[in-house]
Order: sequence, then structure tokens, then C-alpha cells
Amino acid sequence: MTDPLHAAHTHCQCLLDALGHLRRRGLGQLTEWGGHLAAVLHLGGRLLAAGNGGSAAQAQHLTAELVGRYRTERPAYSAIALHAETSTLTAIGNDYGFEELYARQVSAHGRPGDVLLLMSTSGRSPNLLAAADTGRLAGLRVWAMTGPRPNPLADRADEALCIEADNTATVQEAHLVALHLLCESFDAARTTPRLPTTTDHPTTGGPVTGHPAPAPAPGGPIADRPATGHPAPAPAPGTPPPAAPGPHVPAG
Repeated sequence: MTDPLHAAHTHCQCLLDALGHLRRRGLGQLTEWGGHLAAVLHLGGRLLAAGNGGSAAQAQHLTAELVGRYRTERPAYSAIALHAETSTLTAIGNDYGFEELYARQVSAHGRPGDVLLLMSTSGRSPNLLAAADTGRLAGLRVWAMTGPRPNPLADRADEALCIEADNTATVQEAHLVALHLLCESFDAARTTPRLPTTTDHPTTGGPVTGHPAPAPAPGGPIADRPATGHPAPAPAPGTPPPAAPGPHVPAG
């Protein structure tokens, strides 16, 4: 029979080991993700997040921090946990099957340049793999938080943060720390948002050139969503003021 106190010490040690690996290997990546997410949401983009079971709860934890706040007061940002809309979820599951649960919602809500974060301790859930494929085809930037490599979800995402732990509970606990670090990086970068560069290309994740990506075209996928909490830019110097309306002439 396992000694409960020994089991508790072992659990804590496994978590410390996983957090040590995250600290050595993952902090730079989370900082980059926070900066990219701040730039996307500042321009009116959106975060979509999904998972199954405990990972679904953590995906919703992240979206709550963005729509609400993490530590300090700031504008609300668009973030949707795809498992939380129960009528849509059950309709898709009933009509299309569990594998399409998230992919169809990504097709509905995602726009090029948005971010899709998929959370899985195993990295093998078919509904998350389908969502990753749909997201990349639609031009979203796909991030994954998983357990150890190799796993299919890490391979299909543009970028993956993989926790080196064999125990599911340890992976989930480390994911929660990673989510809070992502929120801290987001808030820090939000005060000096950057435009995404070609390293942030939503579909290729391709070569690094360092040149800024073009701003979205008027009426484009991100431009058609107002940037919440930010004033409209001032008119360019020399722009004539709008013409005053003429006198009202009664009809008839």
C-alpha cells in the first residue's frame, strides 16, 4: 500500500521538476506568445481556445482572464472558449460527430490572423487535431499546450509548449502556471503592442525575415472588428473637415 505522505511528496517533486523544465525552456516562448497575442487583440483580432475535460476548464480560465482582467485594470479583449456554448456543442456533436466539435466552430468564429490555442495533456485528441488542421487552413495562428513530445498535436500546430511530465495531473498543473505567465506577458506587452512580423505568419510559420507584416486592409478580417478600448486615429494633417450639412428644406 502506498504511503499517502510519500505520494504527496512525490507529486510535489514531479511538479517541481516540470516547472523547472518550463522555466528553463518555456519562458521565452510564453513571452513571445504574450507579445503576439497583445498585437493581434489590440487590432481587433480574437483568441479561440479549446480542450477536453480539465484542459477545457483551463482554456476557459484563459479566456476569462482576457475578457475580464488578470491583475490590473485594462480594456476587454475578444476571447472565446469553444466548449462553453452548450447548444452549439451538442448540435455539432449530434449532427457531425465528436471529432468535428471544435473544427466547425473554428470555421465559424476564426478569421485570418486570429490565434487558436489548443490544450491537451496527451496531444492526441481527434477533435483538437481536426481543429488544428481547420485553423491553419483558415489562416489562424495555431498554438498547442501539451504533455511531452512527440505527439500529433504538437506536430500540427504552428508552435507548441510541451510539458515534460508523465503524469496527467502534473501536466495540467504546469499548464495553469503557463497560462498565468502568458497573461503576465500579454499585459506587459499590451502597453507597447507590436505589429506581427513575418515570423508570425498565420499559415506557414515560415522563414524569419524580420519585416513587419502589412496592416489589414480596410474591411478585412481583423479590421472589420473594432479594436476595443482604443480611440480612433486622428485624421492626417491637411485633411479637410467634413462638409457641414446644407439648410433643411421642408418636403412639398
